[in-house]
Amino acid sequence: MDRRNSPIGIFDSGVGGLSVWKELVAVLPNESVIYFADNANCPYGPRKQDEIEKLASDVVDFLISKNCKLIIVACNTATASAIDFLRLKYTVPFIGMEPAVKPAALNSKTKRIAVLATEGTFNGKLYNDTSNRYAKDVEVNIKVGDKLVEIVEKGLINEPETIDHITSLVKPLIEKEIDHLVLGCTHYPFLIDVLKAALPSHVNIVDPSPAIVMQTKRVLELNNLAKNENCKPEYTFYCSGSSSVLSSMLKEITDADYDVNEL
Repeated sequence: MDRRNSPIGIFDSGVGGLSVWKELVAVLPNESVIYFADNANCPYGPRKQDEIEKLASDVVDFLISKNCKLIIVACNTATASAIDFLRLKYTVPFIGMEPAVKPAALNSKTKRIAVLATEGTFNGKLYNDTSNRYAKDVEVNIKVGDKLVEIVEKGLINEPETIDHITSLVKPLIEKEIDHLVLGCTHYPFLIDVLKAALPSHVNIVDPSPAIVMQTKRVLELNNLAKNENCKPEYTFYCSGSSSVLSSMLKEITDADYDVNEL
């Protein structure tokens, strides 16, 4: 079997990784993709490292059983806690999520930026290494996105309570006179419209998904894994919990009906 025709695997603790999936299928329209939402164990943020490593490893075992040629860890917390472990354990290439601190720091005019992420991401080595390397000359204000993953997972994005919660969450960041807000969780791009309404118009919201997809493209080409046939791709979806939110989110972002397999 030609390995180049195998699917790309993507996983997240829930529906957040669909923000990466959406960008991936737009940039690489020939590639087949298998998406796994581990929503029975969502959120990953408060969990300990060894627990996240075990959960991630179980998902990767499943994706490898489906012959995935490359796996995107479309979860900032799982990347922070488990990407090194996964790369040591498996031979398949991995792409992890990295908060886009570098472009925010380079483009900031006020030299004040903010990062919105989970506690697990902020505690991870990757975030701290990135910040120390690229943000020495800017003030980085960090904010844990309390309840935001759960809001997206429950489909409560446009509820009045969500709008009030996000307005309160970003208020101290606005007072710091930031001009860039880095989204450090794949769930958060689904809240961009609410965030834009709560932030001053000059604040740029930085979604790392496009950069992650371009890195995926580079790694596929470097490893001679890019699909070489111009044929219709297959998109397959699995979840460890209820399929309802994943199905409705897919319908919302694609306007198409996809079957979601509950495991």
